[in-house]
Amino acid sequence: MIPYLDAFVPAFGLLALGALLKRRLLPDDAIWAGIERLIFWVLLPSLLVAAIGSVNLAQVPVGGMLLAIWLALATGTALSVALSRLFRQPHPSMTSVVMGGIRFNNLIGFAVAGALFGLPGIALGAVATGLIVPFVQLVTNAAFALGRPGPFQLLPALRQVAMNPLMLACLVGFAVAALGGLPPGVKPLAETLGRASVALGLLAVGAALSARALADRVALQLLTAALKLLVMPGLTLLLALALGLDPLALAMAVLFMALPTAATSYVMARAMGGDAPLMAAITTSEHALSIITLPLWLLLVKRITGLG
Repeated sequence: MIPYLDAFVPAFGLLALGALLKRRLLPDDAIWAGIERLIFWVLLPSLLVAAIGSVNLAQVPVGGMLLAIWLALATGTALSVALSRLFRQPHPSMTSVVMGGIRFNNLIGFAVAGALFGLPGIALGAVATGLIVPFVQLVTNAAFALGRPGPFQLLPALRQVAMNPLMLACLVGFAVAALGGLPPGVKPLAETLGRASVALGLLAVGAALSARALADRVALQLLTAALKLLVMPGLTLLLALALGLDPLALAMAVLFMALPTAATSYVMARAMGGDAPLMAAITTSEHALSIITLPLWLLLVKRITGLG
């Protein structure tokens, strides 16, 4: 159990520390907003470029990972919409349920993958991120666009996805990998910036969580959490086994699909006309429950695959 303690205590400890810092030492929202922008536009893209760029694409089952992840995401999207309809939620609330059902906090994933599996885990986690991001961004933007007056326009939605810094970083990372990796000097710079993204990012996520939000529509938020933390990784595991993915690729696909929703989901809900209170509740409950579910999924994957 020591490796799991070493992986999960720092990750969730940073979340708790971020919440404490927000309430005691750094209460100014502008400070955390600046940190979030730095992570989103500079640090996390650097991590993705460095990690994906170090991968030998010929040895990575990208096609199998893509199929397992996208089929699970498509199912999760449909189930999220059905869940919101079951609870007779208006369109803004539906967008929050969808984001709670399919978006993911990849910073926790990188922290755990690095602690348990080292650089190979981070590299395959970055590949999983590169496969999840375009699907999730397109669905999320389409969900918000469908709630606005007038017909849905595909090109603006695609443009928003293409200009997302994480999407651009994934594309650059795959291009760098195809060309043989980052050049000397640039590689350690990108890796150093990427390492900074994990600790700072988890602190920022912790600062964004709110225990007061947990009282809002408890049944809906718990069912959304069950969809994200149990159904999505379970379906991904079954698909990955059926497709014959190798143990580490399977583990990273399941891990990144088992992550709680991104803390930025609340920011998106508030800025784009979603149900921000419900999004805050879903985000907080999923992070709290993932303390239990994430280690259990990795233990199950280890038992099934024999991965060390």
